Amino acid sequence: MGDSKPTLGVGMVGYSFMGKAHSQAWRTVNAAYDLPYRIEMAAIGGRNEDKVRAAADSLGWRSYETDWRRIVERDDIGLVDVCTPGGNHAELAIAALEAGKHVLCEKPLANTVDEAREMVKAAEAASAKGVKSLVGFNYRRVPAAAYARQLVAAGKLGKIRQIRAVYLQDWLTDPEAPLVWRLQKELAGSGALGDIASHIVDLTQFITGQKVTGVSGLTETFIKERPILLETEGLGGSGSATERGEVTVDDASLFIARLDGGAVATYEATRFATGRKNGLRLEINGEKGSLAFDLERLNELEVYFSDDDPATQGFRRVLVTEADHPYMSAWWPPGHIIGWEHTFTHEARDLVTAIGDGSDPAPSFADGLQVQQVLEAVLASAESGSSWVPVTS
Repeated sequence: MGDSKPTLGVGMVGYSFMGKAHSQAWRTVNAAYDLPYRIEMAAIGGRNEDKVRAAADSLGWRSYETDWRRIVERDDIGLVDVCTPGGNHAELAIAALEAGKHVLCEKPLANTVDEAREMVKAAEAASAKGVKSLVGFNYRRVPAAAYARQLVAAGKLGKIRQIRAVYLQDWLTDPEAPLVWRLQKELAGSGALGDIASHIVDLTQFITGQKVTGVSGLTETFIKERPILLETEGLGGSGSATERGEVTVDDASLFIARLDGGAVATYEATRFATGRKNGLRLEINGEKGSLAFDLERLNELEVYFSDDDPATQGFRRVLVTEADHPYMSAWWPPGHIIGWEHTFTHEARDLVTAIGDGSDPAPSFADGLQVQQVLEAVLASAESGSSWVPVTS
């Protein structure tokens, strides 16, 4: 990477699970791709000074801050990466955009539709001044998923008729697992719905090019109370239990949907699927073929075409590792697979490229708002018992 390229200083707020994943991306993106900027990992932010100092040292950040406002104010930072719980997204992202900083914000965009709308307004105003923003639905950046989008857009499946998508995890099956922030509505907004259903809503809409217009759903909280720890960290938590507190979000969410291109869909998201660690799977059926994707087989896409020779017809496995597959030209010879962490590098690549050439990166904050509106409609349906709730804009 030539030193003649201008520097883009990145400041990231948050240092836990997503902070580690995003740090990996910022460390590697210049080595993998020829970008218009040389990335400098200027500062990482977090409230606990001992922990954020240690994170800066271990994750490769030049400095640290204990107040996110300093990240936004610093002249050496041109891009702010928001990796905090959803309750902080709106205030932090809006402040960064108003300060003229490009913003990468983790999904879901916000905890409420109203917050997401305010973020969209700020993003649109900033865009008029050349400031870019992106919401981090990283599964769009799986090469197999991006290739699936290419197949659908090229008409290989014909008219899309039916979609089924699941996202299955099991990290909450133990009733003594602690009351971490992801189980508190004021911090997380919702449970499995916002945490993982948001991913499959965005991913299916991305691949098919269709938007959800209405839903009928239900949610369930299986464990109503959990131990409160003196100190919690990450998904599993740490510390000593002192009392029990109420779980205020859903453990599982299921819904059916209609999309604006005529497709119908089923979605299921749960953190109580015993034995499933990160089981995202989807299948899309069209008039001329089908495709299926399983995140646990990240480098593969299953495809079926109706016009194949009947004697050999069937689902085939496509190994998505060729140099002309999306994103793969930066990596290894065909057959040498990549991993989950590469999706964040691809995300960083797309945002920095858009900053350089002035294009509009996707998914935009408006796209994130639309997903938030789908989630709100699911909750409205579940809470009211209504058989059908339209997704309102």
